[in-house]
Amino acid sequence: MARSSMADGDAAARLADLIGAARHAVAFTGAGLSTESGIPDFRSTGGIWDRFKPIEYADFLASEDARRAFWERKFATHPTVAGAQPNRGHRALAALVAAGRLAAIVTQNIDGLHQRAGVAADRVIELHGNTTYAECLDCAARFELEPIRVAFETHGTTPRCGCGGLVKTATIAFGQVMPAEPMRRAREETLAANLFLAMGTSLVVYPAAGFPLLAKRNGARLVIVNREPTPLDAAADLVVRAEIGPLLGAVTGAA
Repeated sequence: MARSSMADGDAAARLADLIGAARHAVAFTGAGLSTESGIPDFRSTGGIWDRFKPIEYADFLASEDARRAFWERKFATHPTVAGAQPNRGHRALAALVAAGRLAAIVTQNIDGLHQRAGVAADRVIELHGNTTYAECLDCAARFELEPIRVAFETHGTTPRCGCGGLVKTATIAFGQVMPAEPMRRAREETLAANLFLAMGTSLVVYPAAGFPLLAKRNGARLVIVNREPTPLDAAADLVVRAEIGPLLGAVTGAA
């Protein structure tokens, strides 16, 4: 295993070599990528879970009070997500997809910034859903957030679909079953990969965090780029302690 940091000047060149030699590269991204766009992560001091206790899915289904609290917290944090812009890391990954060097992006992020950076939606596999819109839990009809916000702040009402179903953001809540199709697609891409790039993720949230190790056990080269150590560092072929944007910008030339 080779370990590097940006201080030694070799990490970008080593990563560029690995990407250039890859037959099927897959990126796996987490909150550390989007913090560079100003979106706070969930677990650190001052992060979202430090300020807002997560609402369990069962409570959302059972209690109007829980649903009201869910939407209050959603609209308290929504301006930060809505105002965020893709950063250099998002743009570099989009450039790799466009150049045919990256087959897919599997992400734990729910902010939609990969798509906004120019990656086609069918190349982004969102394991934890997307917080930029809402869905009916019964019929899966899509709802935009602004009309929900206006109705909620004006009347205090939580949204319902025309079919009668409850409406929540298109994200996976605590206690909610992971989405079968994204999980299937992520496993398929992971097993096809001969280079797996885990970027900005602590690799502690399962089942999503199982994909990097699955790739490694299936013969892929594993690269981990994260500011802090992860439980899988010892298994990686390259570990880089760096900001993702500057590193990938150096690799791809993305501004």
